[in-house]
Amino acid sequence: MDDEHCRQFFLQPQETFHRRYEALRAYFLEGQPLAEIADRFGYRLSSLKSVVCRFRASCANGGPPPFFFQTDADAPPAGDGVKSQTGPSSPRSRTPNA
Repeated sequence: MDDEHCRQFFLQPQETFHRRYEALRAYFLEGQPLAEIADRFGYRLSSLKSVVCRFRASCANGGPPPFFFQTDADAPPAGDGVKSQTGPSSPRSRTPNA
């Protein structure tokens, strides 16, 4: 049986929370360097360091791990979001070139 699609689910996660989980797992359980994990899962190194720091703090406080909640680091890059359909802030002149 070919399990390549199943393997890719873990090796190249597409969902944000799954990707964060796999990155944290690679760091804490597999001992991989942060720079390699950042490259592998598409994080900036500084963002991944922040994810690790928040995870440690949450675990130390007995709270739920942060990969269950969306953070600013998970937000889509500027310009990739849904644009709202708002009109101009003031009415346009009916006079051409005014």
